[in-house]
Amino acid sequence: MNEKLQRYGDIKETLSLHQKVGQLFMPAVFINDSDEEIQKMEHLIQKFHIGSLCFFHSRASAATNFEGKKKIEYNAKSLDRLKQLIARYQKASKIPLLIAIDAEWGLAMRVEETPQYPYAITLGALEHKNELIHDVARNIGMDCKDAGIHWNLAPVVDINSNPDNPVIGYRSLGDDKAKVISKAEAFIAGMRTTGILNSLKHFPGHGDTAIDSHLGLPVINKSLETLKENELAPFQQLIDRGVDSIMVGHMSLPQLDGKNPTTVSTTIIQGLLREEMGFKGLIISDALNMRAVSKLYPERGQLEAAAFAAGMDVFCFSEFPADGIQKIVASASKERIEESFKRVWGLKENVFLKAPSASTLKRKDHSRLNKKIAKGAITELFGSPKAVKEISSKHFMNLSLENGKNNFFSTKIHKAFGQKKWDMNGNLDAIKAAWNGYDLAVLALFPFAVKPKDRFGFKIEELTLIRRLVQEKNTLIYLFGNPYALDILGLPPTSNVVLAYQDFPEFQEVAFDHFQGIQKAKGKLPVTLKTRES
Repeated sequence: MNEKLQRYGDIKETLSLHQKVGQLFMPAVFINDSDEEIQKMEHLIQKFHIGSLCFFHSRASAATNFEGKKKIEYNAKSLDRLKQLIARYQKASKIPLLIAIDAEWGLAMRVEETPQYPYAITLGALEHKNELIHDVARNIGMDCKDAGIHWNLAPVVDINSNPDNPVIGYRSLGDDKAKVISKAEAFIAGMRTTGILNSLKHFPGHGDTAIDSHLGLPVINKSLETLKENELAPFQQLIDRGVDSIMVGHMSLPQLDGKNPTTVSTTIIQGLLREEMGFKGLIISDALNMRAVSKLYPERGQLEAAAFAAGMDVFCFSEFPADGIQKIVASASKERIEESFKRVWGLKENVFLKAPSASTLKRKDHSRLNKKIAKGAITELFGSPKAVKEISSKHFMNLSLENGKNNFFSTKIHKAFGQKKWDMNGNLDAIKAAWNGYDLAVLALFPFAVKPKDRFGFKIEELTLIRRLVQEKNTLIYLFGNPYALDILGLPPTSNVVLAYQDFPEFQEVAFDHFQGIQKAKGKLPVTLKTRES
C-alpha cells in the first residue's frame, strides 16, 4: 500500500480542491453493516476521495444509538469482519485511508472476542505504576496494528470532577490533574512504540459536565483562568510534549464564546487551541452526528462547513460528506483548505511512508497484565476497619448482585468458607426470609451498567434491600464496577468497601485473595465520591 501514497510535495499540485477537502472527511463505518451499506461506502470513498474512516461495531452501538432502543447483536467473528472490511475499503480508495477507532480500553470497546483492558478509572487507581499503563497502551497499539488500524482516538484526558457526569466518568483517569497528565503521557508513550496515532479528547474538557453530549449540549460556566488551571492543563502539557491530534468535544463555554458551541467556535479552536496554546497538529471533531451540535445545523453539510471555518481539520462521523465538501469548497480559501490537507497528509506520511523497522516488541500476555493491574488498583474505603476482621472468621451472609455476570468471587467464598451464595437477582424474598440468621454480610456487587443512567441498572427494590443491609448489618462490600455507583447505595460513614473496579476473572481472583488476607490493597480511589439518595 505504501507505493500508493506520494509525499506531500509531490501530490499537493496534482489534487483538486474537491479531492483535498475529501481527505478531511472521516465517515463512520460499521463492522456489522449490510453489503448494501458497504457498497454505498465504497462508492462514497471512490467518488469523493474520502481520507479516513472511523469504525464502530454496528448501527445500534454507541454514538448512533441515542435512546438505547436498538438491539446490539453479538458477533463472535467481528475481528475477522473488521479486517475484511478494512481491506475492502482500502482497495476502493485510490489514496490509502487512515483507519480510526475508539480503543480506549482496547479493541474490545468496539470488537467482540478481543482483549479487553481496564477502564481509565481503574488505571487511575494505580499508584506509581505508570509502566503498567505503558504496557496496556502498547498492547492496544499492537492489537490495532494487527487489525489494520492506524489511529486510536485516545486517550481521554478529561478531568472528571463531576460525579454526575453521564458520559465520561469511568473513561477518565481521575480528578487529579497531575495524575491525569502523567498517566496519559504513559499511555501515549506506550502506543507510540507501535506507531499508532493518538488523539487527546475531549477538548477543552468534558469532565465537569452533567449532560451527555450525545443527547444535548453541555454548558461549562468557568472563566478562562479556571479552565487553564484545571481542564486545559492536561491538553497544554501534553501538547508541549507532542501529540498527533486533539479531538474537540461538543460543549458550550459562554464566557469564551457566547454564540457558538466549541465545535464551530473560531474563538476556541483557532484562538484558544491554535494561537494561545500553540497546537500545530491536527484537530478532529467529536462525532458530528451527536445531538449536541447536529440538531443546531439542520441543513446538510452546514455543520461541516461551520466547523471548518472555525479551524477544524477532520470531521469524524460526518453524515453528509458530499454536501460538506461542496459547501467547504464554495466558501473556504485555497490557503485554508491547504492548511488542513497538509496536516492530514502529514499523518498519512507518518503511517504509510516511514521506513519499517525490525520490530522487537513483544505483546504482554493480556491476562497477566490485567492481574498486575488488579493487584495495583484494588482499593479499600474502610470507615470501620476493625469490623472487617470479624467477618471472614465468623458466620456471614454471602450475598451478591450479579446481573448476569460470572461471579467467581462469591463462589470461591462459598467453597473456601462454607457460606452459601445468595444472589439478589430474583431471590429477594428468600434473602429476606433468611435475613435474621446473620449479623454479618459480604456483598459482591456487579452493577448491570458502567454508566450512571437508570441507577447503573440497579432495580429500586434491590437498592432498597442494599440500603437496609448496610444500615442493619456489619457489611463488607466488594464492588466490581464503576466506583461512582457507591453514591447511590446510601452508605453510612462507617461502611467498609473494597473497590475491585472490573469484573474480569483476574480482578475477582485478586479480590478473593484480598478477602483471605493474602493481597494488600495498594490502589487509591482516583475520583471524589459524594453521598446522595436517588
